Amino acid sequence: MDTTLLGLGVLAGGTIVLGLPIARLRAVTAKTRALLNAMATGILIFLLVEITGHLIEEVEELVEEAVEHGTTLAPALGAGGVFALGFALGLLGLVYFERRYLGTAKDQEGITPKRKAQRLSMMIAVGLGLHNLSEGLAIGQGYVGGAVQLAWLMAIGFALHNATEGFGIAAPLSGHRVSWRFLMLTALVAGGPTFLGTLIGGVWVNESVETFCLALASGTILYIVGELLHLGRQLKEEAVVGIGLLIGFFVAMATEFVLIASKA
Repeated sequence: MDTTLLGLGVLAGGTIVLGLPIARLRAVTAKTRALLNAMATGILIFLLVEITGHLIEEVEELVEEAVEHGTTLAPALGAGGVFALGFALGLLGLVYFERRYLGTAKDQEGITPKRKAQRLSMMIAVGLGLHNLSEGLAIGQGYVGGAVQLAWLMAIGFALHNATEGFGIAAPLSGHRVSWRFLMLTALVAGGPTFLGTLIGGVWVNESVETFCLALASGTILYIVGELLHLGRQLKEEAVVGIGLLIGFFVAMATEFVLIASKA
């Protein structure tokens, strides 16, 4: 196995641990918790907009191409179907998972706030992991395609982006006593797929599979955003939540601009 390819995967996915120490904060006030959760929500909202916008744009381009050249709409329908299937499975899959294995709201009345925070954090990690798998595929594909410099630049850009995603995982845990073991597990779930995707992309790439993974990530992130917004309403710090949403959204957007610049 090419050690450079392995290094690219570790670099891109490993930085997710940089945001995790936020979860170890002690004596966090309600306002601070509201701000941290809102910032995490803002980051995820940006990812949702960025991913779904990209996928929908690809389908629109296929439709325009078919109309312009008078060809069949089969490619557009195929891509749209993959997106719809992945998005639905990502969203409804988490709904089913929560009801089947975590219980309804009534069932969770006796669950401690710490346990609820851990469950939400792990769901965030799962959603981000699906997203990061596609990032790894892009890095691996670029490397084996001969664009070594581009692969390194993408790995660095994704590494910066994943650092903010680690914060998104840790924010709901702030003020709760969580172990480093649990935090490292979330890091593995969220960051590990970047490494795995890099290895897969180095030997095999399928555009439909990549689209499906991104669509799955979109659906799961949409569900998680709803959960985080609900948590923000419970903290009753509307002004702080609004500020946090803006900060998280623009921080994620700034790291995306760095990633775009690295590809130029």
